[in-house]
Amino acid sequence: MIRSVESEQHASAPVLAAYSYCETVTGQQARNFAYGIRLLPTPKRRAMSALYAFSRRVDDIGDGVLAPDVKATRLEDTRALLTRVREGSVDEDDTDPVAVALSHAAEAFPLPLGGLDELIDGVLMDVRGETYETWDDLKVYCRCVAGAIGRLSLAVFGTEPGARGVERASEYADTLGLALQLTNILRDVREDAEGGRTYLPADDLAKFGCSAGFSGPTPPAGSDFAGLVHFEVRRARTLFAEGYRLLPMLDRRSGACVAAMAGIYRRLLDRIERDPEAVLRGRVSLPGREKAYVAVRGLSGLDARHVSRGTVRRRA
Repeated sequence: MIRSVESEQHASAPVLAAYSYCETVTGQQARNFAYGIRLLPTPKRRAMSALYAFSRRVDDIGDGVLAPDVKATRLEDTRALLTRVREGSVDEDDTDPVAVALSHAAEAFPLPLGGLDELIDGVLMDVRGETYETWDDLKVYCRCVAGAIGRLSLAVFGTEPGARGVERASEYADTLGLALQLTNILRDVREDAEGGRTYLPADDLAKFGCSAGFSGPTPPAGSDFAGLVHFEVRRARTLFAEGYRLLPMLDRRSGACVAAMAGIYRRLLDRIERDPEAVLRGRVSLPGREKAYVAVRGLSGLDARHVSRGTVRRRA
């Protein structure tokens, strides 16, 4: 059973300031994520914001305009910082607020910090411009950049005493991360193409006549773009169904957080499925009122009860 620290440890003024910085970064850069973690008690919310802020730093290096060799050096510098966190050698008055907050979170929760090494490995794959021939190839990347974050999040959430099947909780958290990442890939297919990146498996692109890529607001001539999107949506739904088995293993507020974040992305899938070409015209998103509805569903425990009864419905 994975347990977490429920009582808030004493935090000094520098640590609280570091957490405040991380929460600001999270609120500004990841609205869906920030919407979900606001349902958590303060210690867990702060720890999740520290994880996000570190992850955001890694992603920003990968997405930036620096030369690939400079990006690789910066990522290895970030890995060295992670080593300092792991070794407990970051002081509370360190000038890097992300390092201070992450170090405190690692003391309060049993974070498998190797997951952040996996994230760095995944972003290095981006820097090298790697592409993916098959879904199995893409899964390796997704597990690095999202599955690992799912496992880190589980360490913050903890699991309920006596929860059935808890030995598979880490596996379900990993799978839910894959579902979220595949949804991101579908949503950002045009934006990624403009940045010279292709994530969808080459096998799938060829199968639906989309190997030419997505350089404009319309699909490649003669392609079955809708068929490609629907194929990937079905794959994502299968991953969500598996990952949702985590919900009954979590306490009410942690379960609400996971249900809210996953629910937002499942609804994005609904929108993408209804209008596949929307992802070529711009970023698909949900209005605030719909996110609020998903959060209420999560807090009610409705999704967790559906999972327990084996009746997870298509719409979150």
